Amino acid sequence: MADPSQQLPPGWVAQWDETHQRHLFIDTSTGQSQWEPPTYDQQPVIDNTQAAAQHGSKRRQYAAGSTQAYYGAAAPAAYGDPNAPQGAGTFFTPGEQQQQQQQQQPAAYGAHDASQYPQQPAYGQTPQMQPPQMGGYAQDPHVGGLTDQFSQMGLQQPHGGFGGQKGYTLYTTNLIGTYLDPRDLLRPPPEIRLPPGACISQSPSANADPSYQRCTLNAIPTTSSLLNKSKMPLGLILTPHRSLKEGDDPVPVVTDQVIARCRRCRTYINPYVTFVDGGARWKCCMCNVSNEVPQMFDWDQQRNQPGDRWSRAELNNAVVEFVAPTEYMVRPPQPPVYVFLLDVSTQGVQSGMLATATRTILESLERLPNADDRTKVAIIGFDVALYFFCIPPGSSESSMLVVSDLDDVFLPKPSDLLVNLTEARAGLEALLGRLSDMFNDTHHVGSALGPALQAGFKLVSALGGKIIVCSASLPTLGQGALKNREDPKILGTPKESSLLQAADVFYKTFAIECSRSQVSVDMFLFGSSYQDVATLSCLPHYTAGSTFFYPAFTAARSEDAIKFAHEFGEILASPIALEAVMRVRASRGLRMAQFHGNFFVRSTDLLSLPAVPLDQSYAIEVQIEENITTPFVVFQTAVLHTTCDGERRIRVVTHAVPTTSNISEVYASADQIAIATLLANKAVERSMTSKLEDARDALTNKLIDILGTYKGTMTSAGSGASAQLSISENMKFLPLLTLGILKHVGIRQSSQIPSDLRAYAQTLLTTLPSELLIPYIHPTFYSLHNMPPEAGTIGEHGVILPPPLPLTSERLERHGLYLIEDGQTIFLWVGRDAVPQLVMDVFELSGYDVLKGGKTTIPVLDNPFSQRVNAVISKTREMRRGPYRAHLYVVKEDGEPALRLWALSSLIQDRSEQTPSYAQYLTQLKEKVNGSSYS
Repeated sequence: MADPSQQLPPGWVAQWDETHQRHLFIDTSTGQSQWEPPTYDQQPVIDNTQAAAQHGSKRRQYAAGSTQAYYGAAAPAAYGDPNAPQGAGTFFTPGEQQQQQQQQQPAAYGAHDASQYPQQPAYGQTPQMQPPQMGGYAQDPHVGGLTDQFSQMGLQQPHGGFGGQKGYTLYTTNLIGTYLDPRDLLRPPPEIRLPPGACISQSPSANADPSYQRCTLNAIPTTSSLLNKSKMPLGLILTPHRSLKEGDDPVPVVTDQVIARCRRCRTYINPYVTFVDGGARWKCCMCNVSNEVPQMFDWDQQRNQPGDRWSRAELNNAVVEFVAPTEYMVRPPQPPVYVFLLDVSTQGVQSGMLATATRTILESLERLPNADDRTKVAIIGFDVALYFFCIPPGSSESSMLVVSDLDDVFLPKPSDLLVNLTEARAGLEALLGRLSDMFNDTHHVGSALGPALQAGFKLVSALGGKIIVCSASLPTLGQGALKNREDPKILGTPKESSLLQAADVFYKTFAIECSRSQVSVDMFLFGSSYQDVATLSCLPHYTAGSTFFYPAFTAARSEDAIKFAHEFGEILASPIALEAVMRVRASRGLRMAQFHGNFFVRSTDLLSLPAVPLDQSYAIEVQIEENITTPFVVFQTAVLHTTCDGERRIRVVTHAVPTTSNISEVYASADQIAIATLLANKAVERSMTSKLEDARDALTNKLIDILGTYKGTMTSAGSGASAQLSISENMKFLPLLTLGILKHVGIRQSSQIPSDLRAYAQTLLTTLPSELLIPYIHPTFYSLHNMPPEAGTIGEHGVILPPPLPLTSERLERHGLYLIEDGQTIFLWVGRDAVPQLVMDVFELSGYDVLKGGKTTIPVLDNPFSQRVNAVISKTREMRRGPYRAHLYVVKEDGEPALRLWALSSLIQDRSEQTPSYAQYLTQLKEKVNGSSYS
């Protein structure tokens, strides 16, 4: 074959590629490469980002709201490891040369205030830059960036045949030796780049915020074969009933009861439909059916005059609530109902649980949702019998009725057991004030939880509502009686997974019966002995409730009482949504395949949620059933529910995502946070249906598949062995997050984890929203003794936090003070050589020797350092959504071994027990990837 370089246009060179046995043609002026021989009339390809910067106002405009929600979001700047070699093993370093100040958006996580750090682009949204020189690898200068050049082939062409759409630029990172800045986890997901004209609104909120709904891929493959080839998981992470923090925009409400829906697929009108026939009809963005615009759609009912269609909330906002007309009601909206089941046995009284629970309920009566004075309340006590409390309206007196028949539960009185909160307020307050004292001298040991649940269900089944259980001992009497089945011999063995499955079918069947009657169950479990959390958590799992677990609880320790009272009070005061059903619709070709979370699947894709708790998350796996021919697809979540105020509403969350036929764009658009959330849910399900070992293997194998396919399709190494472990820049944390799941209490290999702790950890893994889940599997690590002078002080956006550190004990100094937290627990690590002045300033003690480790409360002292440390601790407790309040433990470097190992297990980049360090894990992954064939 003749030398092709003799026939090339000026500026082009031909490079022989040994792997593919063909010439690669490289434009030396731009660094772009291609397999096809260039022609003399071929113009150099200009990078999208550079072109935008060069042309300024002429940059291509995109549908407002569909890209602005993610474009240019504020996020942490790169945090370089002073000990790491600069540029080693990294092909590109996005974020080093930020030359434009983009509009500020909230970070994808509420864990830190992103405004504390310099601005950075979202993944996949690259600033102006020149590719830096690669270090650490001897390569031909013309092939130095071969990996990224090869992955970008075709990226600058119109997307998948849909002209005018901005493509994703792929940047490859070598994971081996690359420093991971924890602040990069705060970056927004890759920008959603919809084609021009996809959205009819210019509103920045026309596409769903990631805190409501996010997809594992922000560019959906057009075919299932492309998705399968990439090995990437496709799924949605939903938090439709998200709480509002300061600065969050409230969800707009459409009150005129004019609801436009597609007559074929029942999609709600949204910013991605198109109007045709002069605006008289609208075309559905999912099935393309033309629908009539409702007559009152353009009428302002409040002012009784023609309205502005383009100002309607549903055409400008991705998240909106409709006030539902009567045809959306099976029955009139029911009042909020709360039935409290309180364990009054010896364990419940002696631990202080009963006193703390009754005091919290008493203090929360004013906070219970009761805007229209319809809320109803009942209290039932249980030990070896059932205790009902009759509270006549308007009276401050109450009477107790005892039912000892546990085999045939009945209500001893037809009325005055479930009472109106407003009418019986005086009697309720008097009862709650003395209820704990009524059982102070009890000697009953036993728990009739099953019969108590049946009694509560009889009270509430006609109306629906919430049953809130506070249980301090294992159920031993009547229906649902359980035995202590924990066997230390099988912990850490394949048989351990049996302890994570329900022991008695009663709880699942009872939960399904509750779900049919719109009854939700919340479980608050206490005690120092076995509780069988795995079985009892079935109730919240199938009734859309919540589970809370307090091992070794004693109210005599103020930290325990404060944590329970805070979380219990938050649940009571939260504005829950009742009698809900949820359905997720998607564009043609997509199907919701698998559901994860707390609900009951009523039909193929209809989820029943008797209550929708604030900040509870759901994960859905998506399948591509047929080829997608549209330039973008739409996912729409609809939650029909009753508010606490007795109003029937439909919350609609609309999420538009572009499609692609380019595998490199699939990788460049991947959302590593959503992927980790989905993998955590799948791992928990696998551990219960199979074995824990299978769940761990499935996690690692999925990661190997992704890395191997990426290496085979996106890098010059192809199917050959490589000294590198390559992944796209936007997924560089995925191996570490996967390792965090593998090392988590709910999943990790260990013979020392009690099954109750493991089962509770798994309930959190499947219900926490991404904002809380990521720190739960990748804790936050601060150095306090040498934090910057502004850390712990009040800044423009609240308390300024120190910069987070990598999760490795290499950062621990013997004289230091550190904070490690995962949203559930805070560790304050004190080095053995901590100077007396530091111990005095923080703990008001003379020195390290007199400091005691364990659960505690840090005093607020009259010195600046104490106030800064307390400010950081308070900020870490307050900054995330959800009802949880983290315990604080002081850990001495040479203190109690069990506590010390517990704290060190949070440093997931270190080796611990039978799990490898992060560096060892990467080596294992590289060996597996090199030993397999991917193409």
